[in-house]
Amino acid sequence: MGPLHKSPAKNISVWCKQAEEIRNIHNDELMGIRREEEMEMSDDEIEETTETKETEESALVSQAEALKEENDSLRWQLDAYRNEVELLKQEQGKAHREDDPNKEQQLKLLQQALQGMQQHLLKVQEEYKRKEAELEKIKDDKLQVEKMLENLKEKENCASRLCASSQESDYPLEKTMNSSPIKSEREALLVGIISTFLHVHPFGASIEYICSYLHRLDNKICTSDVECLMSRLQHTFKQEMTGVGASLEKRWKFCGFEGLKLT
Repeated sequence: MGPLHKSPAKNISVWCKQAEEIRNIHNDELMGIRREEEMEMSDDEIEETTETKETEESALVSQAEALKEENDSLRWQLDAYRNEVELLKQEQGKAHREDDPNKEQQLKLLQQALQGMQQHLLKVQEEYKRKEAELEKIKDDKLQVEKMLENLKEKENCASRLCASSQESDYPLEKTMNSSPIKSEREALLVGIISTFLHVHPFGASIEYICSYLHRLDNKICTSDVECLMSRLQHTFKQEMTGVGASLEKRWKFCGFEGLKLT
């Protein structure tokens, strides 16, 4: 019979030692992951957040691969335990008449070791599933951060285009400054923000509602200045009356798509 059967007690000791080493490595890796999760994410730079998500994603991928390798290794060891138990059962059947107490003791030890290895394998599999779920969450968070970054870049480009368009004209610069309804870059930014706000409110909004939104960005904004700016841009914003009697209300709407054809 092969070497696996000749020294089962020695094999058990070696396998238990290997399982302990694998478990220690696994615990060290989990502690490393927890230390990374305790690090605070910077709120000042969205680009740094994206890099952090990529680092966490890479770490989790490595841990998931390590857990998979450990899972495979434990499966192989379980197969070896099962083979050892099966061989001892066969030998026990052959030597049953001899009443050898060592065979019975060896079989019990292998069965106990097999049960312990199976329990550890279940824990590793559960941890592997948990890490996969964390990896998916990291990917979702990374995607959200990238979308936020794209939206900010789009708003920045929109404001730049509005500012540039206010300076383009075939007339001299002095005449352009005197005739342009937008007097400064700040007003150009306000026009872009208000246009975006009214674009998602197709039925219009009151000047108070618009200014309450703007006050979240800058509490120094004056309602009368905003209304004056919108009144000068007749091809971008228009005011309509809605309701009847006591519910009569003035609402501003974005009309830039129609006004583009008229300018």
